[in-house]
Amino acid sequence: MSQPSLVHLAGRRRSGPPALVVVAHGSRDPRALSTVRTLLDRVREQRPDVAVHLGHIELNEPLLTDTLADLDARGTTDAVLVPLLLARGYHVKRDIPEMAATARVRTRVAAPLGPHPLLVDTLRTRLIEAGWNPETTDEERRTSAVVLAAAGSRDPDSAVDTRRTADLLARSLGVPVIPAYATTATPTIPTALRALAARGRDRIAIASYFTAPGRFATECAAAAPWIASAPLGTHSAMVDLLLHRYDQAAAMATGTNAA
Repeated sequence: MSQPSLVHLAGRRRSGPPALVVVAHGSRDPRALSTVRTLLDRVREQRPDVAVHLGHIELNEPLLTDTLADLDARGTTDAVLVPLLLARGYHVKRDIPEMAATARVRTRVAAPLGPHPLLVDTLRTRLIEAGWNPETTDEERRTSAVVLAAAGSRDPDSAVDTRRTADLLARSLGVPVIPAYATTATPTIPTALRALAARGRDRIAIASYFTAPGRFATECAAAAPWIASAPLGTHSAMVDLLLHRYDQAAAMATGTNAA
């Protein structure tokens, strides 16, 4: 995508930073939309200079195409789209760029949230909230493990990204972490649990690698033989990560360096 100019789109002049559009997948579970809206409110609190908007790929309103059309109607010329998604995959590579391509607003699609150490910080916090001992003894570590429960994708890059997060979490916790999937990809959650149990790991936690509550997160948590963490949700590290991805993409658009 070419570097944006200051004057474009019927002669309108860009003023201020580009709008931040958080792109959520969408869910039939009302808790998901509530969580995402709260997350955006916290982003606004941290960066009041940036106009923050929400767009969905499917299932919820507003859809991303409608959000971009509304921005155009308001005279907004530039926007950074930050996927509220945890890995590369079809939505990041195809759906979001194709939806953005239909808009008059000049857009840049940021990288997905994962993998990133801030996600590991959030996963660790959620596990501790669920009952994980942050001062795990050597004896406990020998019998403990974590299944990183994710949605799943047919795109191999998605599995690569999820495994990188699992590796980072394993280093943080000092125990094996196996990525497993609620749908589409393998191994499944039950398969991962059996594999760990066969290795003598009888204290197995499920780390919910979902941005918000929903059907998959609920089903994965129900399979936990010990504890299961809550989804990533509105943790402060999620706010920081959304803004980090926004700043990275905005800096690329202007040819500057993001911190």
